[in-house]
Amino acid sequence: MRDVKITLKPSDRTLSVPLGSCLEDSLYDCGFEFPCGGGGTCGKCRVRVLGGCLDANPLEVDLLGQSAVDEGWRLACQSIVTDDVTLQMAQWDASVLLDESAIEVTPRDGLAIAIDLGTTTIAAQLVDLQTGNVLAVQSDVNPQAVHGADIMSRVRYGVNDNGDNELQQLVRRRLGEMVEELVQQTNLSNAVFAEVAIVGNTVMHHLFCGIDLTPLASCPFKPSRLGAETFTAAQLGWNVPGSPKIHFLPCLGGFIGSDVLAGVIATRMDQSTRLQVLIDLGTNGEIVVSDGKRMLCAATAAGPAFEGARIQMGMRAAQGAIDRVDIADHDTADPKTASEFQCHVIGGGKPKGICGSGLIDAVACALQIGRVEPSGKLNHDGNQRMHLHDLISLHQCDIRELQLAKGAIAAGVQMLLGQLDRKVEDVDDVFLCGAFGNYLDIPNATRLGLLTFDPQKVIAMGNTALLGAKTVLLSSKDIDSRILDVCNRIEHFGLSEDREFMDVYVSHMPFPIQR
Repeated sequence: MRDVKITLKPSDRTLSVPLGSCLEDSLYDCGFEFPCGGGGTCGKCRVRVLGGCLDANPLEVDLLGQSAVDEGWRLACQSIVTDDVTLQMAQWDASVLLDESAIEVTPRDGLAIAIDLGTTTIAAQLVDLQTGNVLAVQSDVNPQAVHGADIMSRVRYGVNDNGDNELQQLVRRRLGEMVEELVQQTNLSNAVFAEVAIVGNTVMHHLFCGIDLTPLASCPFKPSRLGAETFTAAQLGWNVPGSPKIHFLPCLGGFIGSDVLAGVIATRMDQSTRLQVLIDLGTNGEIVVSDGKRMLCAATAAGPAFEGARIQMGMRAAQGAIDRVDIADHDTADPKTASEFQCHVIGGGKPKGICGSGLIDAVACALQIGRVEPSGKLNHDGNQRMHLHDLISLHQCDIRELQLAKGAIAAGVQMLLGQLDRKVEDVDDVFLCGAFGNYLDIPNATRLGLLTFDPQKVIAMGNTALLGAKTVLLSSKDIDSRILDVCNRIEHFGLSEDREFMDVYVSHMPFPIQR
């Protein structure tokens, strides 16, 4: 089978993929986002055909409209590549107005880099400060992960035997390499780089900036330094043209870092009078609620299940991961080989494991057909494993990990809303953020009780940490005062310090009974 070439604009990156490949699978490793999990419902994976051909299906016509389809717009999650094609990537082109969250660019000379330093994954984008366009994208696994998949494992390693220095050097070195790779991708070594903006949770902030982790190792988890930190490229040993300043944005309190601050900026929660909830699903689950008067935040020990860690056959959302699961259609399947489940594998081929979104789907489907009970117990002929696809299966302990994670998120939301004397039913908007939120099936998350809201109120926002960092770089008008206002307004609520939290947490661990 011959390969075809995909050219991505405005970055000019080219990909070579097998004829007949799903465009969604081809773009996973390019940092392109699919906020509704590739379900064809959000419309945020729009691409425009500038050269070549991509056929449109009826779903794309319904969602985008016939006029947009005639102009060349397609949904990446619905497209099959059958010929060489050149695509305008709407997420990377500031001239394309995707929705009301588009960044208002204040043009200035030079280039800048936005970095989301996550516990599991690092994402970086090189942006043109004159146009706001994304010129290059990089993503990688956080190299610190060899010393623990979750936040507290990283903290424990860091406070012992000079571990913090080792963790600092690992991440500083990798970020420096990624920055150099971004420059090389664009052949812009003579360009002027104005600045670099980094966001991350409080532990990542402390490790990168060289701040003592000890206050984060035990209750009451109150760090001594939360503010912004600034470095030169020379201080970090980075080879960046123009020697730009590197800013790590301020944290908000406890385990609530600048990634959440960036999410508030990106969603404009700080400028709204509606009752809104922001949920950042990742290795550490963070929640913000605001009614326009008060803004509260909390971190929940959701654990790394959403990132595929601590799941026996778990992995992050990358090539070879099962990312979507449906109930199999036995009317068309071969009864000798058919599984109860139909699985989608990123990139096609045999699966290597299952990522967080696949875990959510699989358990939701199993609950629907009675293979998992509302208590979480596997109802599978006494077997502790449930076969999914090929050699991949789920174990009873995987379902328990999911229950712990989803219970922590749901309980955290209820507790924060209670501080405002409000209930889940009162919420106007729910912003679902974080890399994991890119692939989450919202109806399935609701079915499991991870999300307890009306699904119509949930807005899949993608990586708001990276979007917020770009907003800070591109919107110089009033951005400093907005950041200061959020830092001053927000109230940090310690869930573990509240006597009611454990009871609420336990009440959210079972799966809702299907009606």
